[in-house]
Amino acid sequence: MSDQPERWTRSTVYPDMWADPDDDPRNSEGGNAEGELATLQDFLSDYRLTLRMKCEGLDPEQLARRSVPPSTMSLLGLVRHLAEVERDWRNWISDGDPLPKLYGAHDADFDGAVADQAVVDGAYADLAREQAALDTALAGHPDLGERLGKDGIALRELMVHRIDEYARHCGHADLLRECVDGRVGQ
Repeated sequence: MSDQPERWTRSTVYPDMWADPDDDPRNSEGGNAEGELATLQDFLSDYRLTLRMKCEGLDPEQLARRSVPPSTMSLLGLVRHLAEVERDWRNWISDGDPLPKLYGAHDADFDGAVADQAVVDGAYADLAREQAALDTALAGHPDLGERLGKDGIALRELMVHRIDEYARHCGHADLLRECVDGRVGQ
């Protein structure tokens, strides 16, 4: 007998999907984005939502469960890490002094991801706040070729980097969730 959970999905239409197409909130807009900026924003939005979907329905212990030793990665750690990264991206586009780290020292985002409801609530609040703050800061910059911040990063490069970061961590979230309760699907 294995100590691994049995693989399962909520989807009834496609067995390799996370949710049925009609129930998938990423399919709610109804149309394709027009233009490069809108397309990039749609991809980012979908990956942000995918991360939340991979975490939904889990309790603090499940969210904080580590993957494979010696890794400190967990779903809760990913939420905290992405809040930290969103804040750091704001530093990239700023001409002023950098904002302080949310969680302190290197890897504190993962190390501090403990099975406590207050930590879970704080992580989700931090992520929502940091996402909104960066989105607001970028809203006035529709030109993807515009260079921002002290190092002059192009908005296009920043947008692609953001999508890449979320996509990579959504892949981690797939595996972490499957380890927690066996749920699979893209």
